[in-house]
Amino acid sequence: MVRPKSNIQKLTDKEREIMQILWSEGPQTVRQLLERYPDPKPHFNTVSTTVRILEDKGFVAHEAGGHAYRYYAVADFDDFRNRSFADLVKSYFNNSYKSVVSALVEEEKISADELREILHMVENGRKED
Repeated sequence: MVRPKSNIQKLTDKEREIMQILWSEGPQTVRQLLERYPDPKPHFNTVSTTVRILEDKGFVAHEAGGHAYRYYAVADFDDFRNRSFADLVKSYFNNSYKSVVSALVEEEKISADELREILHMVENGRKED
């Protein structure tokens, strides 16, 4: 697996949107990426530039495909998600996962049943199904 060039690379919102499409849909041309956007769609050149920036950052690579490059994610989604979540916990919750859960409970974003299910998963040492 190819990893991003730098462990400290961050994604902008626009870059994250494109990565989400590539992770879920697989290799895409810029035109195909543009088709996946809801209206109002960004300009073709905006998407093209953003994809090239992602390539420079090491998150995306391309392959020749007819008249246009097909771009694909080289950054692994699970690695990126785990790193992003760890950064979120560190930045906003003083590196405390307990504080994350407390905030979810406080804001009523998680139910008692969901908490019991999570506790059961922790006690049994398994991931979510």
